[in-house]
Amino acid sequence: MIDVEDWAEIRRLHRAEGLSIKAIVRRLNVSRNTVREALRRDEPPRYERKGSGSAVDAVEPQIRELLREFPTMPATVIAERIGWDRGITILRDRVGELRPLFVPPDPCQRTTYAPGELAQWDLWQPDVEIPLGFGQTDKLWVVSATTGFSRFHGGWMVPTRAGHDVLAGMLRVLEQFGAVPRCAVWDQEGCIGQWRAGRQSLTREFQAFRGTLGMSARLCGPRDPEAKGMVERTHDYYERSFLVGRRFDDVDGFNRQFIGWLRRANNRIHGTTRRRPAEALYEDRGAMMPFPPVLPDPSWRFTTRLPRDHYVRVDTNDYSVNPRFVGRRIDVRVTLDEVIATCDGTEVARHKRCLAKHQTILAADHARILRTMRIEAKAAAVFADAVEERDLTVYDRALGVA
Repeated sequence: MIDVEDWAEIRRLHRAEGLSIKAIVRRLNVSRNTVREALRRDEPPRYERKGSGSAVDAVEPQIRELLREFPTMPATVIAERIGWDRGITILRDRVGELRPLFVPPDPCQRTTYAPGELAQWDLWQPDVEIPLGFGQTDKLWVVSATTGFSRFHGGWMVPTRAGHDVLAGMLRVLEQFGAVPRCAVWDQEGCIGQWRAGRQSLTREFQAFRGTLGMSARLCGPRDPEAKGMVERTHDYYERSFLVGRRFDDVDGFNRQFIGWLRRANNRIHGTTRRRPAEALYEDRGAMMPFPPVLPDPSWRFTTRLPRDHYVRVDTNDYSVNPRFVGRRIDVRVTLDEVIATCDGTEVARHKRCLAKHQTILAADHARILRTMRIEAKAAAVFADAVEERDLTVYDRALGVA
């Protein structure tokens, strides 16, 4: 068989120098048939080894029969049905080649997004223990989002998966975007919504949140992992590029490091768009909606009567309240960072939110007020004991009895 070097030289001599077949035979000392074959070939010769066959060839008809009736039958089950006693790898490879002949194809399309069209949202739980204080640690959640057009990434760690915390995290991420995407794509999170009876049902909290912003929402259908693949792929990117080798002192420390790293990551060339997300965001933001005059307040609010011990419970922690308001109804507001209590518009407590469990938080001014109230109570008791007692015999003398 002629090799590539001879084939190339024969064609050069014939086409570039105009030599005849006879002249080429004399110059290269090859046969006429070799020269003719080289001139007839438009492609270089390749060495093709003749296949020796496979042990699976003998049982391929049986495999086809099983796949025709059961297209999704696993290769291990097929091996059992046909009595296969050899290695499973070559059988699995052949089954993988034959299965598409009997299973309807499931192609996917490449999706493009218009500027400002949507952002994909998800909850990411980093595999790292975050110090919560009082010697406690836990794995917390990050509200993560990626815009469809610019591929700009945003995120914020929140204490819980409760609706008020997740929506507050969403608001922090929207502030990173600088505008509001027209649609939010979410998975079926309990605090966001679920599919029921073939239609999406959003929670009351999320309805109020998106209604204030004027944003639409779309929940991914069941068993549809590709619906928000952009944001899910970023989680793997975060774990490989952000988490490695980092330590965090608390939630605030995590968010500071994460935002700083995202600022650099959004200035790198994106592999799909071939643009820097931080630059493409300007075009994306131009088509988004501006923030409304009044932003949504996703804080957790409740009203309770202040008990005698002047503490209110939030999650598993007890927070002190001004003890002079014992017995009165107070309004409690819980944000990502603070626990605030008011009574008839007067602030009666403000604490930094504690993320540890089963703690009692006493403010210093509440302790001073409580000591003052105790001193006042003791003074009142002493005054009551010092009141003069009237001599009752004066009444007997006045009535002439004595």
